[in-house]
Amino acid sequence: MIHRRIFIGSLAALLAPATGVLGASPLQEETRIAVVRSPDCGCCGAWIDHLRESGFTVEETLADDVDAFKDQHAIPQPLRSCHTALVEGYVIEGHVPAEAIRKLSAERPQAAGLAVPGMPIGSPGMEMGDHRDPFDVILWSGPETRVFASY
Repeated sequence: MIHRRIFIGSLAALLAPATGVLGASPLQEETRIAVVRSPDCGCCGAWIDHLRESGFTVEETLADDVDAFKDQHAIPQPLRSCHTALVEGYVIEGHVPAEAIRKLSAERPQAAGLAVPGMPIGSPGMEMGDHRDPFDVILWSGPETRVFASY
């Protein structure tokens, strides 16, 4: 079980903006992302590998009750998937491609975050040979949603 104060303090420290780097875009340096996932989920580990291969620095937290973390960040039920991440003030839910996260960071829209609901085959971490289901990355804020990217 995660101790809430330690976890929140760790996330706050991880997500605090770096000082002393003037004029640098957040994407010129490695972007830090904090991922909360179940210890029993293998596809979450594969998604984390995708993020690392794409240049993200990942802090991974294993939690027996990831739904409590999702509830804390008000992720709507229809958008939920198996893991949740925090990056640059946004919530990332599910198998969101690194490319979409970088686009989000560059554009900085008013939103809570991005989600790939469910676990679509072919999304990062859900690769199964050459089979790929089309899927959308959803930009959300409260109950409002729109398609941010399609794959």
